[in-house]
Amino acid sequence: ANVERVVKTEEEWRKLLTLEQYYILREKGTERPFSGKFYMHKEKGIYTCAACGYELFSSEQKFDSGCGWPSFTRPLPGTEIVERNDLSHGMVRTEVRSKLADSHLGHVFEDGPAPTGLRYCMNSASLKLIPRNDE
Repeated sequence: ANVERVVKTEEEWRKLLTLEQYYILREKGTERPFSGKFYMHKEKGIYTCAACGYELFSSEQKFDSGCGWPSFTRPLPGTEIVERNDLSHGMVRTEVRSKLADSHLGHVFEDGPAPTGLRYCMNSASLKLIPRNDE
């Protein structure tokens, strides 16, 4: 699917997002572990970028990693996410960003379960859930 980039001024983002969302999505902040609304969330659905609505993850790929943030084994098929080296806080990590709004979502680590071996560790504030009731 060809999707348009979402370009807004920081002022426009500030009006659209909560303070916490702005801090995380626009300023690469991180919510406190075990504090996010989606950490232990079990509802079925599709998780989207809270800034632009781009579909990122399915609840079917969500797993309890014990790390304190919602974790997924992989993005939705066809979803393009941006990965960047992040050398902040004295660590070497891979930052995950939303392709459309260039928003900070979280990080991906190589300690996840099979089959991918990946753990997409996301901030709840970076995500919105579109519930799916077709079960």
